[in-house]
Amino acid sequence: MQQRPLGRTDLRVSRICLGTMTFGEQNTEGEAHEQLDRAVERGVNFLDAAELYPIPPKAETQGRTEAYIASWLRARGNRDRMVIATKVVGRSTSTWFRADGSEPRLDRRNVVEAVEGSLRRLGIDCIDLYQIHWPDRPTTGFGSVPTRWTTPEAALDEVAIEETAAVFQDLVRDGKIRHAGLSNESAWGTMRWLTLADAGRAPRMASIQNAYNLLNRTFETAQAEIAVREGVGLLAYSPLAQGYLTGKYAGGALPVGSRKALFDRLQRYEKHGTAEAVDAYVALAREFGLAPATFANAFVLAQDFVTASIIGATTMAQLDECLAAEDVEWTAEMQDAVDGVHQRVGNPAP
Repeated sequence: MQQRPLGRTDLRVSRICLGTMTFGEQNTEGEAHEQLDRAVERGVNFLDAAELYPIPPKAETQGRTEAYIASWLRARGNRDRMVIATKVVGRSTSTWFRADGSEPRLDRRNVVEAVEGSLRRLGIDCIDLYQIHWPDRPTTGFGSVPTRWTTPEAALDEVAIEETAAVFQDLVRDGKIRHAGLSNESAWGTMRWLTLADAGRAPRMASIQNAYNLLNRTFETAQAEIAVREGVGLLAYSPLAQGYLTGKYAGGALPVGSRKALFDRLQRYEKHGTAEAVDAYVALAREFGLAPATFANAFVLAQDFVTASIIGATTMAQLDECLAAEDVEWTAEMQDAVDGVHQRVGNPAP
């Protein structure tokens, strides 16, 4: 599998990253290990987790995903061959993340407690890529790349980026993390972090993990140029728009065991115009003789501002369809066809 530089660091990561947010909820520990084995067999060396996982977030399961990764690393003895990424939650009203039951913020106390917890659950001494799951400041949307601007109400106790940056610098100095990354961040937030890094007040962000898929190409509007010129490549999450781009929900279908059937949390991909867009992209995939999941992932991999596409699955068959994108030769004809649909349907699910 092709590998790409992680930002301006000395790390090289597979261009497919295995997302793990189903581990501990939809997938058992044994199933998680099976997925990890298959991914590594296909050349994946990059895993993405979070203190939040599994999804949906619940007090009784929080942190289980990292524990499943830890048991696999111990069993396989391959820590030195894997790049492990995880995340600290941003501003939240959920009180089960911290020992004292307080609401998480991105201040020193919270970040230090979070990183120590992830290190303990993962069973490792250093996290390769430690990411801020979402900003402390209120933003216009979870993805922080809205197509329409609405000024969010400011928080009186907002933790400044400068304060969080100082903590991350100390974590790098102390050897708790190797590199830092952003997630669900805007162009402004990304450049603010880079400005602090240039001034020696923050570690340089190696990556940004935002949603990017055929239904949501808003990253291209302002952030793709930052990714290319500043070396802060995109780790694209939801390349299948939480399963919608497989076509399995077409016509109102509700497959047994699907995330929508289990949790009904897919409203981000159920906005006006999404059904039409999904149908168009699924039809396009079939015209090119590819499974819709493989086609949608191959599109993401082909974009030059993408460092890695974060795939996720609950079955081995789904995992194989996603991994098959590595073998697709993305052509100019495919890109033109995708761009033609995008010109008509835009970004219905930012």
